[in-house]
Amino acid sequence: MILITKGQKINDRYEIIKSIGEGGMANVYLGQDTILDRKVAIKVLRGDLANDEKFIRRFQREALSASSLSHPNIVEMYDVGEDNGNYYIVMEYIEGKTLKQLLKKRGKLTTREAVDIMIQLADGISEAHDSYIIHRDIKPQNIMIKEDGKIKITDFGIAMALNSTQLTQTNSVMGSVHYLPPEQASGKGSTIKSDIYSMGILFYELLTGVLPFKGDNAVEIALKHLKEPIPSVRKQNSSIPQSIENIILKCTAKNPKNRYDDVKEMSRDLKVCLEPDFVNQEKIKYKYPEHETEDKEVIPTLKTKNRDKEREKRRENNLENNGGVELIQEEPDGPKGLSKTKIIIWSLIIVLIVLLGVLSIFVIPSLFGKSDKEITIPDVAGMTTEEAISVLESAGFENTTVEKMISSEFEEGKVVKTDPLAGRKAKVKNTITIYESSGEEKYVVEDYNGQNYIKIQTELEKVHGLEVEVKKKEVKDAEGLDAQVIIDQNPAVGTELQKGDKVILYIPDIVEKYPDFVKDKWTVSDVEDFASTYKITLKKEYVTDTTEKEGTIIYQSRPAGSPVVAQATLTIRIAKPEKTVETPGSSTNNSSSGSTDSTTNNTNGSTNSSSTGTP
Repeated sequence: MILITKGQKINDRYEIIKSIGEGGMANVYLGQDTILDRKVAIKVLRGDLANDEKFIRRFQREALSASSLSHPNIVEMYDVGEDNGNYYIVMEYIEGKTLKQLLKKRGKLTTREAVDIMIQLADGISEAHDSYIIHRDIKPQNIMIKEDGKIKITDFGIAMALNSTQLTQTNSVMGSVHYLPPEQASGKGSTIKSDIYSMGILFYELLTGVLPFKGDNAVEIALKHLKEPIPSVRKQNSSIPQSIENIILKCTAKNPKNRYDDVKEMSRDLKVCLEPDFVNQEKIKYKYPEHETEDKEVIPTLKTKNRDKEREKRRENNLENNGGVELIQEEPDGPKGLSKTKIIIWSLIIVLIVLLGVLSIFVIPSLFGKSDKEITIPDVAGMTTEEAISVLESAGFENTTVEKMISSEFEEGKVVKTDPLAGRKAKVKNTITIYESSGEEKYVVEDYNGQNYIKIQTELEKVHGLEVEVKKKEVKDAEGLDAQVIIDQNPAVGTELQKGDKVILYIPDIVEKYPDFVKDKWTVSDVEDFASTYKITLKKEYVTDTTEKEGTIIYQSRPAGSPVVAQATLTIRIAKPEKTVETPGSSTNNSSSGSTDSTTNNTNGSTNSSSTGTP
């Protein structure tokens, strides 16, 4: 093993550019693939763990888990290997930030933003589940978000294959405790419903900016996951509709039976939760009890109390009938005092029970066991429904049912899949559900004129799977027009489209102009965001002004209404209070120049600040 440094090449191919992250198990570097000429992220197992077989296996398991997945919302895995004792994974490099970083900056997200992120997350996790992989560590730190709003799921380091047996016991309690499902907190195995619970906690955090369960230590938080119901998200923000709280409640149920059966079911609710017909639905009620009653403890206690009462009554009768003298009597609870006849009867009963047990194990199944026989479900995808039913009946299955589903892969009338899936085993008496294709989902184009193109583009791409192109269009009179408003569209209103079809949105070709920061009372933070958005170099000067409130912008170097040009310099002056107390030997400067704080925004929108004075 050798130290990873800038300029070093791993496997004579991946050149290290810089370090971009450090974790408990591995460090991440930005690298250059010298063969394919592209930037990559390189995760390298930490040197102090490279000799630990447990961590090496976990590290390799991440590569194996993620390499089998291919989805737009999952970070793509390129390569995995070992070079001079350095275990590495090469993956897609994402330019963006984690959801955790976004939450730290924004506090919380808008309802629509949170829903859009959760729809993407559900799509990615559903792909993992379909590949029999449970993530087991869903949290905002493991989700990247790009500038265009697209998310990428990362870190399958503790993911577990659904068909794995050796990992179930040893790795049952892993992942961040703030997102830990109750079944994992109690040491039970993980299922796809464990990921659904973590997704519900994440949804809550995106909407409120806080975690539902907090404590002084991990054990206290885990106990809250086990015992306490999740706080109402609507009490945190009353504008959140009941439909969204219902999704969170269904995800975070303590009893897995009350959760969504799979992520696809959750995704369907997410896609309609903001529609007018769904927002005001009634608060859900769980079908099953959230906590199992402790019958094994309660029943013996009741029996003991009743037995004690009977004993006390017999004692009182004994004293009364024997002149106050208590005679010792044998308790009727045990087998003492049984007559020979009773012993023979009990012996015969025991023999009969044993014989019945033998019959139930060996004889009855051979006579009546056909309904318990398990057979493999044949693959009927692509057949007509009638053909599929015939094949399933020939295989031995007695009960079939047919349901419709939208599919772009299979034409209308053809079978998409079965439930349970082909290749799995099921008892012949079980019902096999056949999913028949109803064809591709049709989307009817609406009138988008006057609406914000970013909102419409996101909805068309993420919800309806359409390709959207945004073009600028000249306008004769730009007075009062917003640069982000849609002024035309193609195709026309009422056109039927299918997934993958293209929509063109036209926005006015308007040069962005400087707002009046002073008159419109912009905050310094808002101006910083403006500068970052349009890649402007921002300089801040703090000046003494007793007539304005501290932090008020009192001057801007670029006049309101002038065109915005990237890389230009904008200076603003900010009011600060007059100094009233002087330190011996210091001087007071009340000139208008004040102190200066310069912020330069580079081409990728990141911010580097250097302070040359004290505001």
